[in-house]
Amino acid sequence: MQKKVFTLISMVLLVAAVSKAGSLNRDEIVRDADWSKMKAVTVSMGEFKFEPSRLHFTAGVPYKLTIRNTGEVKHYFVSEGFFKAIALRKVETRDGEIKAPYLTAVEVFPGRSIDLYFVPVSQDTYELTCTIKGHAEMGMAGHVVVE
Repeated sequence: MQKKVFTLISMVLLVAAVSKAGSLNRDEIVRDADWSKMKAVTVSMGEFKFEPSRLHFTAGVPYKLTIRNTGEVKHYFVSEGFFKAIALRKVETRDGEIKAPYLTAVEVFPGRSIDLYFVPVSQDTYELTCTIKGHAEMGMAGHVVVE
């Protein structure tokens, strides 16, 4: 019984240490980035498309991604793989900013925009979609490429 408890405690401590190490690494990436050389990219969301539908980023380079809703209804920018592949500095609107370790979705209301400040970490091609019912089926899908 003691061996099982010890093993369980060891596993919990190992998971916590690995999680903290990953968090510190992303924090260090954001801290060490040269934000004066940040690149700006804009994507517009409307009925029912992303423009451009394929976004390109370079790993290790700091970016400001402006997500602008030019449509008449709210839209979501959802790319789970991409969100896991970036070191997020902050999310900013004209009303304030949010600092968080990761995102799951970005909702933008009509006529509004949101800025994401981040450094891509992992190279790959990630699916991009609007998760509002029917929007992706009407063509609101794309890709995010990190090279």
